[in-house]
Amino acid sequence: MDREAALERIRRAYADGLISYEELEQRLDGVLSASTGEEVLALIAGLPAAVVEDRALEIAAVSGRIRRRGDWRVPPRIRIESEYGKVQLDLSRAQFESDTVDVELQLTYGWARITVPWSAVVDLDGLVTDWRQPSYRSPRQGSGRGPLVRIFGHMEYGRLKVRHR
Repeated sequence: MDREAALERIRRAYADGLISYEELEQRLDGVLSASTGEEVLALIAGLPAAVVEDRALEIAAVSGRIRRRGDWRVPPRIRIESEYGKVQLDLSRAQFESDTVDVELQLTYGWARITVPWSAVVDLDGLVTDWRQPSYRSPRQGSGRGPLVRIFGHMEYGRLKVRHR
């Protein structure tokens, strides 16, 4: 991968609030001192590949951990693809750009944990699983006035846990 493209991708992740300042410094230093393309790829693993024009965030990883948490902007559509990795998507303190968020999961193995705000409404009807059903329990006294989080896609042998904060 081109070193300049990797540096820009790291800067964009920091600007979008996806990584901390400390992580920004560590990744930038690592890219600048990397001697092979594989080292550069390892430093940008788990960062969003692209934010495309329809405001979709695409995150892909073969293995490792994908984690988004804290106060970050959530576009109307998120696509997560992971073959063996672990996905932690915390929407509980996020800023939603729309009333509905579509989360497309393509998981082969591994697991995903999605935390939604207390007031969110979760729709799992579009999720196809080959092995195990997702774990989700709606809150007893949720207001239902929060964002609608639609989770769909395909999970082969992975596990999904959805919970309210």
